[in-house]
Amino acid sequence: MPGIGNKIKFGTDGWRGIIADEFTFERLALVAPIAAQVLARTYGNTTGSNTIIVGYDRRFMSEDFARATAQAVTAVGFDVLLSETYAPTPAFSLAAKQHNALGALVITASHNPGSYSGLKVKGAFGGSVPPEVTKNIESLLDYPLPTSDKPGKIETFNPWSSYCETLRAKVDLDRIRSYITQGKLTVFADVMHGAAAGGLAQILEVPVNELNSDRDPLFGGGAPEPLPKYLSRLFETIRTHSAEKGNLAVGLVFDGDSDRIAAVDGQGNFLSSQVLIPILIEHLAVNRGMKGELVKTVSGSDLMPRVAALHQIPVSETPVGYKYIADRMLETQVLLGGEESGGIGYGTHIPERDALLSALYVLEAVTQSGLDLSALYQQLQSKTNFHSAYDRIDLPLASMEVRSRLLEQLQTQPLKEIAGKAVVNCQTIDGYKFRLDDDSWLMIRFSGTEPVLRLYCEAPTIEQVHQTLNWAKDWAEG
Repeated sequence: MPGIGNKIKFGTDGWRGIIADEFTFERLALVAPIAAQVLARTYGNTTGSNTIIVGYDRRFMSEDFARATAQAVTAVGFDVLLSETYAPTPAFSLAAKQHNALGALVITASHNPGSYSGLKVKGAFGGSVPPEVTKNIESLLDYPLPTSDKPGKIETFNPWSSYCETLRAKVDLDRIRSYITQGKLTVFADVMHGAAAGGLAQILEVPVNELNSDRDPLFGGGAPEPLPKYLSRLFETIRTHSAEKGNLAVGLVFDGDSDRIAAVDGQGNFLSSQVLIPILIEHLAVNRGMKGELVKTVSGSDLMPRVAALHQIPVSETPVGYKYIADRMLETQVLLGGEESGGIGYGTHIPERDALLSALYVLEAVTQSGLDLSALYQQLQSKTNFHSAYDRIDLPLASMEVRSRLLEQLQTQPLKEIAGKAVVNCQTIDGYKFRLDDDSWLMIRFSGTEPVLRLYCEAPTIEQVHQTLNWAKDWAEG
């Protein structure tokens, strides 16, 4: 199959493409056995295993793509544990570790629109493989496929049972259940037609109010991404409930493969992980007495290290991408690792983002305090004397040439002033993060694969955030 390999590129978390165009059975049959081979070379000496986990989400034909993956992998001599149902991606990462497998191949395109599918590669340790592993896979794609005289076997398994049992052991389930059954707390879960469907109720073993739980490969015409523009139904549902009932209410939002989370407070306000992570740091450190480092990406809110400082928690900062957080989790004791886009993981779990575990910790924080999520956030702002707002926009550029021109401009003509404020310093760990003289910041990052500019800003007020982002947009389009 000469030439097919050069069309398969792994991004920050896997290979994704439009179904029947870039993502096909033919290409999957090429990449899957090579991925298995690379996993064996990377983790075989540690595990002594010959088994690959294969799982999938609820996208169009995901179970068929998973079956094809399993067949391609067994054809070259590996054994496969094939999921008998959809499940969250972190459930398959956990299965790789618990079954002492070489790793996991997961059919998912995460939060992409319905026209996409994809493949995530997970290591034996229970998290995303590092970039050198996916580069190794890419480098072998135009060589002959590995062969084997003896094909492997396919067995099936249910990933939910062990996953739910593992998560139940990490929180005070009795307290959460009693709050729900006594009517003190109403929980809403928007699973966005994705792999978290049924998950929270299965873990808690009490009913929750689940929205968009049907399988819809078109995701209602949007994308299964926990962003306000896709959550109008959840906002309206919670506002109506709160007007009628008046008890504590929490909305939890899960992306397509349930590794990213957002929340909604009792008044129907959207809370990104920029809000949730500070709440979770405080909860885990104070209520659970957990220890370890905070690992945040460079785009994370300044409130995170301020809350960490209250409890003498050391802080590490990484480029954007959970794989960098996972690397740190493998090196040292970590309390929490989080990214602004909703991926949060924990040092007492696998080195992987896990939205359902995050949801359980959020519910535990609410039930232990008896407070609405926004009230918990406001408490932290007061404790740290730090009040801010945050937003992000993804700006399409006319071409990759425009991208190159802007990048060269940033490198050769550094910005000295932004939106009327002097630039104090510029951090280049990932893109360009400009700290301004009022302690606000603007971050400019370029997509590595498409002409898109990612703009992030945190400032004292949302008006200042939008003023700065508009300035950046004008700069980019000027």
